[in-house]
Amino acid sequence: MELAHFQVLSAALFCIGLYGVLARRSAVLVLMSIELMLNAVNINLVGYAAFVEASEAHRALGQVLVVFVITVAAAELALAMAIILRLYRNRSSVNVDEIDLMRW
Repeated sequence: MELAHFQVLSAALFCIGLYGVLARRSAVLVLMSIELMLNAVNINLVGYAAFVEASEAHRALGQVLVVFVITVAAAELALAMAIILRLYRNRSSVNVDEIDLMRW
């Protein structure tokens, strides 16, 4: 495999996630699409770390960044699911178009 294969896969997953964010109305599906976009970034980082011509410290940098991205994604998922569950309890819907709690 070459680096271009990783980049094509990452770009395809990112585009699918972007479509999911823009086209979906359910907050849960939007959240899943954001996670898919973050995983596309992880694939790209691991691909670059595997194919970089540098020292071992620079090669490990991509994998360290992946760990940070996974940590941020887990925190984002936990917080977003808490918000979504609270909205469902208050509004009985997770439709993004119906959520207008911040409006005057």
